[in-house]
Amino acid sequence: MCTGLPRTRTARLLRLVSLCALLSHTAAYFGLTGREPLVFLPGPFTHEPPTGRAHLKQCEQMSLTRRQKRLCRREPGLAETLRESVRLSLVECRYQFRNERWNCSLDGRGSLLKRGFKETAFLLAVSSAALSHTLAKACSSGRMERCTCDDSPGLQHREAWQWGLCGDNLKYSVRFLKKFLGQKRASKDLRAHIDSHNVNVGIRAVKSGLKTTCKCHGVSGSCAVRTCWKQLSPFDDTGRLLKYRYDTAGRVLSVTNAATGEAELAGGARRHAGGAQRPRPTELVFLEESPSFCRPSRYSPGTGGRPCSKDTSCSSLCCGRGYNTALRLTTLSCNCQVHWCCRVECQTCLTEEEVYTCKKH
Repeated sequence: MCTGLPRTRTARLLRLVSLCALLSHTAAYFGLTGREPLVFLPGPFTHEPPTGRAHLKQCEQMSLTRRQKRLCRREPGLAETLRESVRLSLVECRYQFRNERWNCSLDGRGSLLKRGFKETAFLLAVSSAALSHTLAKACSSGRMERCTCDDSPGLQHREAWQWGLCGDNLKYSVRFLKKFLGQKRASKDLRAHIDSHNVNVGIRAVKSGLKTTCKCHGVSGSCAVRTCWKQLSPFDDTGRLLKYRYDTAGRVLSVTNAATGEAELAGGARRHAGGAQRPRPTELVFLEESPSFCRPSRYSPGTGGRPCSKDTSCSSLCCGRGYNTALRLTTLSCNCQVHWCCRVECQTCLTEEEVYTCKKH
């Protein structure tokens, strides 16, 4: 059971990213590349929003607050959307950190979320981004009953469904997400300020990928009439942007605004001679320096046994311990010949390749 998380509005998002019961369902997906199309988690789910008892059961099985479960029960399709957002964020996190010492592993995630590391900042951002993205997609695909296409001017919903031009409803998604997380006025607590900032960085990253797509209608393909709608970029674009934000994240502290007397964040990646400024709204921020993640700890399993690339990543991943080299036999098609007509015959060849893994000691 997950315990010890702070009772703040961001803690409600932490309950989703710490996953509790959901982690066991998502672990099987960690062999993916992060480029697969959106699919649902295994289980009694269909592409149609569940209704009645099935929908209520899904809501009760999730690790949500009482208020969140109440919202879930009122919105058929939300449970599947939440599960999909968890899967999407974990797959993307795993892909973006595949060559890093911390590779978004499940081990130690609960302890990690209690600290103010850069990695915690990324987890909050990618989770809020995945929630925004999947909610918007669920609206445009018809999986959510209380929302539909985006409200682009000049496009009726019936026409949108008929022509397949249903825009991703990010405006509704963000509004619902803030309601679901229970966003209120920022707390005076520094950690709450930082978490809230990083959650909004994830939402902004999704917004930056919202593009206008147009389709022409007319005789012989002419563009006499043009219909446009809003469409989100693939989520791997958002993941790549958030990884850049992680790489350029800045450390912050709390200062008191002389005019208002309220606590504000100061510091971040940009600093000036006259003192630190407030971090940009698009900048990930953290409170404390991260551990090395080289050896097993309560935050990660370490890098021992991790595969690496001799030329690019072994020196960093293996933390100076060196690496083991092994030979692996693989099969591939070779000596292929084309026979008339329409037939290709190939031989099967064996080849040796070197595999490198970090030493454990």
